[in-house]
Amino acid sequence: MQSAANTEWGNQSSITAFIFLGFENIQELRVLLFLVFLVIYIVTVTGNMLIIALVMVDQHLHTPMYYFLGNLACLETCYTSTILPRLLSSLLTGDRTISVMGCITQMYFFGSLAAAECYILAAMSYDRYLAICKPLHYATCMTGRFCLQLTAGSWISGLLAISVIVSFVSQLTFCGPNEIDHFFCELTLVIKLSCSDTNVVEFVAFLFASIFTLPPFLLTIISYVLIIATILRISSVTGKQKAFSTCSSHLIVVTIFYGTLMIAYVLPKNNTLRDLNKLFSVFYTVLTPMVNPLIYSLRNKDVKQALKKYASMFLAFPRMQTIRANPFRITPS
Repeated sequence: MQSAANTEWGNQSSITAFIFLGFENIQELRVLLFLVFLVIYIVTVTGNMLIIALVMVDQHLHTPMYYFLGNLACLETCYTSTILPRLLSSLLTGDRTISVMGCITQMYFFGSLAAAECYILAAMSYDRYLAICKPLHYATCMTGRFCLQLTAGSWISGLLAISVIVSFVSQLTFCGPNEIDHFFCELTLVIKLSCSDTNVVEFVAFLFASIFTLPPFLLTIISYVLIIATILRISSVTGKQKAFSTCSSHLIVVTIFYGTLMIAYVLPKNNTLRDLNKLFSVFYTVLTPMVNPLIYSLRNKDVKQALKKYASMFLAFPRMQTIRANPFRITPS
């Protein structure tokens, strides 16, 4: 059946663009969706940039945990920027086309950043494991050089993993149909549109996805199993609460990211569940990068203190400028 289809399409010219079907079932809500996604994008970029700024300027946040958090915020700013601007443009103009090369480019950056996030989350999990389970060895193990190596390895691993997959995808021929039933260039859906033999690229995609995403996922799971086991052995309730508070924010982020990602890819790709699949895709591609800064801001004492400190300085700045501009102003008694 596959070879017959390939022969049929092989006689036709290659297509130059794909069409996102996206949210075609609710086109009447296009303006509302545009406003919703625009607000989400603004909040996401603002929240993550704020986290990055706080980690850079506040001396109390110059620790391995917040170093990784700053990298995560930077990664998620880039991550959401590979999808949302294009989605906003299509909702605003109604133009849902994307060139084949543009689609492959989006696939490359989205895939590499998603893979890098898996490694960053694993590095953060290992950091919490050392802090809670091996506190006496934390300072000697989690050195600045080791943090830099973990971060660089996370970014490079993500780039290498998707580079190999995308190089195979770029060699495929696309000659129709050209409709992607999604709001971004999702790898498996793009491969299905090819009229070439896709057995090799599907195997390579599965192999590299397993090699580059399964180890960080398992490391994250193992780290938290050991962390929870250690916390349960603490005798005092106060000690348990203090230990759990140091990793609760990251545990929530990991659960949301992997939970929605796994549901989106485990759900059958049939007509009945395709809209549900898109919904969960929205969660891990759009909503997760937005809520992560909120989670770390609301549940982390150090970040909250830094926010209050610099917010009060920012609010006091106009007042100081007014005093400097009119130092001899007499206040009525």
